[in-house]
Amino acid sequence: MAELKYKLTNDLLFKMLFVKYPELLKRLVAELLGIKYDDIEQFIITNPEMPPETIGDKFCRLDINMIVNGQRADLEIQVENEGNYPERSLFIWAKEFSQAIKEGDNFSELPKTIIISILGFSQFKDSKEFHSEFGALEVKRHTPLSDKFCLHFYELPKLPPLETADCGKELWLSLFNAKTEEDLAKIESMEVSYMSEALQAYRHVAASDEFKERERMRSKARHDEAQAIHNARRLGAEEERGKWQSVVDEQAARIAELEAQLAKNN
Repeated sequence: MAELKYKLTNDLLFKMLFVKYPELLKRLVAELLGIKYDDIEQFIITNPEMPPETIGDKFCRLDINMIVNGQRADLEIQVENEGNYPERSLFIWAKEFSQAIKEGDNFSELPKTIIISILGFSQFKDSKEFHSEFGALEVKRHTPLSDKFCLHFYELPKLPPLETADCGKELWLSLFNAKTEEDLAKIESMEVSYMSEALQAYRHVAASDEFKERERMRSKARHDEAQAIHNARRLGAEEERGKWQSVVDEQAARIAELEAQLAKNN
């Protein structure tokens, strides 16, 4: 069972693939938002660029921002559970929502803003469902405050087995969840045309020199960052030890001085 060297949860691979193949992204977003593909009349990727200088940035978010039928949508992947993803998703939503208005515009003109998160971990322990959708509701009456707030979470560990997949949404997420060549072969055996296109695109981008060079740059930047942190901690520890050693030496010298004075007085 051959392990995939690069999984689609690699955010660099994810962004390169869907920026290069926007029709596949359009199909994915249609499934994740529960709308018909043919009903999407406006579909624009607003941040297709990936400046080389930002690839290794610790705070670089390789997400995809879109306008879908006048709504703002942000699609991103989070593989590791850092313990703060709900707050992070709220921050991302607030930033996207607030940036949609220009000075002098009426607040009512703000568009619906949707954050779609594909998670490589289980976020909601009280639910077995792989999809959770959040809106702004009154606590007791559950009356909507506004339809402009929307967070979608897709938890990959909760996906049902591929053999029981009963919708395109589960097929797409199974591609993100694939870890081996055997997993890809199972998806391919479903004989769904757009999934065959997605697999072909995935293999093309993962094997490209452009992706491999960017991945090399990112790995080097992260290694350099980790080494810098290690060196800083080591130097800090050495400085701390030196500081306490100075205190100990000063105390020892003071004790020796007092003992000498006692001996002289006796």
